[in-house]
Amino acid sequence: MTVDLTTAHQDLWQWCRGQNFAGYDPYDALNSRVFQATPLRHSRTARLAWTQFHKRSPVNFRALAGVPRERNSKGIALFALAALAEYRRSKTKEAEIEARELLDDLMSMCLKGFKGAAWGYNFDWQARAFFAPRGTPMIVPTAFAARALCEAAEALGPEEYRPFARTICDFILNDLNRSEETDDEVCFSYSPLDHTRVFNASLLAAETLASVGKLCKEASLGVWAMRAARYVIRRQRKDGSWAYGGTEYQSWADNFHTAFVLMSLSKIIDALGTESGAVATGSSLQDFETAIQRGYEFWKERFFLGNGWPKYYPDRLYPADAHSAASAIVTLVGLRGRFPRALNLAELIAEWAIGNLRDDGGCFYYQRHRFHTVRIPYMRWSEAWMMYGLSRLLEVKSKK
Repeated sequence: MTVDLTTAHQDLWQWCRGQNFAGYDPYDALNSRVFQATPLRHSRTARLAWTQFHKRSPVNFRALAGVPRERNSKGIALFALAALAEYRRSKTKEAEIEARELLDDLMSMCLKGFKGAAWGYNFDWQARAFFAPRGTPMIVPTAFAARALCEAAEALGPEEYRPFARTICDFILNDLNRSEETDDEVCFSYSPLDHTRVFNASLLAAETLASVGKLCKEASLGVWAMRAARYVIRRQRKDGSWAYGGTEYQSWADNFHTAFVLMSLSKIIDALGTESGAVATGSSLQDFETAIQRGYEFWKERFFLGNGWPKYYPDRLYPADAHSAASAIVTLVGLRGRFPRALNLAELIAEWAIGNLRDDGGCFYYQRHRFHTVRIPYMRWSEAWMMYGLSRLLEVKSKK
């Protein structure tokens, strides 16, 4: 039976509410009580292997390994963004209450002890470049919290949310590390613990600075955003793509990180191009627009099939996962003013995801591989992103 967009959206909301927005995550294996009871918890190699085993396994062993279902701050930020989209679409009191409750939950999850508001993950995270204990502030969940707070300030009133959003900029400028810092370029680190140069992460910091700068009418924040955006567009490849980061081992490109780059650049341009955020010259903004155009063409041509199938990597058909599909929908909705057919592609991807990754209970599966489907419903990775994507798509379709 074919399920339409509205039904899929309603069923997913109901499923996520039923779980109290808590669940498993592809990277939460180090929360295992079994693993933490062994000396292996001190080994970088063991942490990587344990995380990758659970992330790649088609069978969910987390309950057996003592991994609890938990809320994730980035997931809550995404659900808040979805609820705000639903409120803008319906203007009902119920939608406003849900959005405010999720925003309250999000603000209560803010980490303490830093120069500004910041959020982290609810698990130890062993990356290739560094180890981040549970509760380490990270720019990615922090930036999505900032996006939710900025949208809340515009939709629900600035008094409650704007001051909170402003403190996030203090975290970015005072707690994060900066590399390649010149008069016109800067790259922000992923966390206060590392000096990595991850393009989408640095741009998310820049998006936050630009959006909050516009909201608070602080042009100096926009200057920082422009420098970070310039750093990334100058490292765009000849074919229009971006690597994940600035070092050799970060040379791959994938679907959703490309989407993040395009979305953040679009939001930065929109913020800097307004009177309250104007700090860039026309030529600077045109350079950003050209980068988006080139990046969008590569992304559209190399990451999607004609039926809406979202590829994870540009040169491989598998895996197809809900995260790539949902982040593409969000990005395409955001780019619809720049690319007239972007909304058509967003609808096609949504139809494909509903037809190929949706469970009869309303949630979405993690990934489809050539010979099997990983049916684990990851709350942040799949459900929160799909909720955000379907909510934004329904919002803009209601205004057509």
